[in-house]
Amino acid sequence: MEQFLTGFQLTIFLPLIVLAIVVESYFYKKQFHQSYPWRESATSLGVGLGHQVTGITNRLLIQGLMANFVWQYRFFTMPDEWWVYVALFIALEFCYYWYHRASHEVFLMWATHSTHHSPNEMTLSAAYRLGWMPFLSFSWVFFLPLVLLGFSPLMVFTMLSINLMYQFWLHTKLIGRLGFLEGIFNTPSSHRVHHASNPMYLDKNYGGILIVFDRLFATYAKEQQGVEIVYGLTHPNYSSNPVEVVFRVWRELLQRAFKTPGLKNKWRLIFLPPNS
Repeated sequence: MEQFLTGFQLTIFLPLIVLAIVVESYFYKKQFHQSYPWRESATSLGVGLGHQVTGITNRLLIQGLMANFVWQYRFFTMPDEWWVYVALFIALEFCYYWYHRASHEVFLMWATHSTHHSPNEMTLSAAYRLGWMPFLSFSWVFFLPLVLLGFSPLMVFTMLSINLMYQFWLHTKLIGRLGFLEGIFNTPSSHRVHHASNPMYLDKNYGGILIVFDRLFATYAKEQQGVEIVYGLTHPNYSSNPVEVVFRVWRELLQRAFKTPGLKNKWRLIFLPPNS
């Protein structure tokens, strides 16, 4: 399944990404009467390529840990039944919600995730502006319980890949609210709120494919008509250098940790919210 998914990503999904961005650039100019942010898109491409390169090491470390260690200590082994895939979908959405929420509330995790929030405009190219060091940010810890419960690492990472591919189309300003679907699924409207730096929208809408856990845990915010969304970080990063985009918050974390007196306080800083 993973080999099929990789082949699908390269032969079908990647060309669809290129086509979608070209189409978006045409309608973006028509609707907003301004040029498409190609320079920022190029920066996102550079960051995305770096993510793919570093992702080789990250996947080897994370998937290797899951397959060669955690899987050996699983509590159960899930059968090959249809309901297992439904259960995994819901369970992974739950884990993804808490991983995503922690990525905003834990400085160490934010250091990696902030890269994805650095675009100052919302376009499809923002979808692949991703951090380079998820292994060091311990994002994988949130999916470890799924393997312990007996979902194979192959199933878990395949479902996670599907989840992330779904989110590509959410990164656009061209699609409005989608009626009753807003209450169930993550939509472009919900995700615009998530990428906003407006104080009323900060740290909202963490869902992957579903938005139900945001509603359940009171982190859902509806996109309000008449409120102009400001995208990007609360302290904007206007650099076109992918390395600066990726490592600015990491540098800030290390500098603050170095200046903070006492080992206990340093550890607290790393695991407290980034603005604390």
